[in-house]
Amino acid sequence: MKNSYFLSQPHQPFFVLAFINAVIFMLLFMLSYKGVLPFTVDVVNFHAFGLIYLFFTPAFFAFLFTTFPRFLSTPVVLKSLYIKIFILYLISSVLFVLGAIFSPTVYQIGMIVAGLGFLYAYKTLFDIYKKSTVVNKHDTFWILVGASFGIVGITSFIVTPFSTFSIQVSVYLYLFVLAFSVAQRMIPFFSQCRFDKEKNFVKYVVILLGLHVLFELIYPNSSFIVDIILALYVAKELKRWQLPFPNKNAMLSILHIALFWIPLAFLLSSLSNAMELFFDKSFLALDIHSLMLGFLLSVLIGFGTRVTLGHSGNMMFATKLTKFIFIWTQVVVLVRVLVSVVASFGMNYMVLFDISVTFWLVLFIIWSWQFLRVLTHGKKLN
Repeated sequence: MKNSYFLSQPHQPFFVLAFINAVIFMLLFMLSYKGVLPFTVDVVNFHAFGLIYLFFTPAFFAFLFTTFPRFLSTPVVLKSLYIKIFILYLISSVLFVLGAIFSPTVYQIGMIVAGLGFLYAYKTLFDIYKKSTVVNKHDTFWILVGASFGIVGITSFIVTPFSTFSIQVSVYLYLFVLAFSVAQRMIPFFSQCRFDKEKNFVKYVVILLGLHVLFELIYPNSSFIVDIILALYVAKELKRWQLPFPNKNAMLSILHIALFWIPLAFLLSSLSNAMELFFDKSFLALDIHSLMLGFLLSVLIGFGTRVTLGHSGNMMFATKLTKFIFIWTQVVVLVRVLVSVVASFGMNYMVLFDISVTFWLVLFIIWSWQFLRVLTHGKKLN
């Protein structure tokens, strides 16, 4: 294990674990949601915590452990350090699944171990931030702000599973802020855009997100007012960036699409929350899913593919299969949006639900078939 290629770079074990969890968690969620597999815990809590803290979180830490030191011109994260964090997440994932099926106590222990892993990872990033002597720490500061909200969110999940507070803080102030802080720095850089970035852009977005969470805590669905402001504000800024889209480079296009999903997701959130508030419609969390799938999933697939190729000696080139993966990601998003729309009309959405989960599984199975051996053995792609 000491000289294992699989563990030679921080992104490799974390990506592999995250993508395996994406398949296992979603398959178990579907089986439990349909009543095929009895759970000892609430299936929605399993779905939310599993995807936020055991899928998206290790996947984004995979990226940050690779790039955060570069942002701040510090030495790379020590192998002895990131392996310990990986082991904590691996143990947590196993306990989380076994506990959901057999024991609520084991399930809770799995969540606590995930919390310990998160704290260890946060301390790693914070130590890098403190040691850095670079002058401009603006973007890395907001990455840490997002991660700080993650501590609040995961603690809330452990203490009060799937409360309004835990889900709102975890999705909007933790996961979105963390990913958005990285994306708004890296995507214009990859796209070679030349513009004077609005220095308060991220700060204003975070303030609006805080208002969104506050409105939801005061009265469910009342955040539609803030959401429309967020949609317009982000759309205006993205227009100013003049991203070269459509782009012949599929590796860039998937990242541009991820950014475009942000204002669209907040627009859908505003409309669906208003409809739920005033007309008692149910959209099955369209607001959260359009943001998490449209932006977070798209940017994860885009960044994950770039990092996997770039750090394995492969060419930064999208094959036909890679392009299909990028397109299929958008199919996954649109089908899940359709599930919510159908549900809002009071129609039976279970067939579409099954299709949406199946499409999700297909996405990660194909991605793994293409890139898993690149991560574990350094395979060279044609």
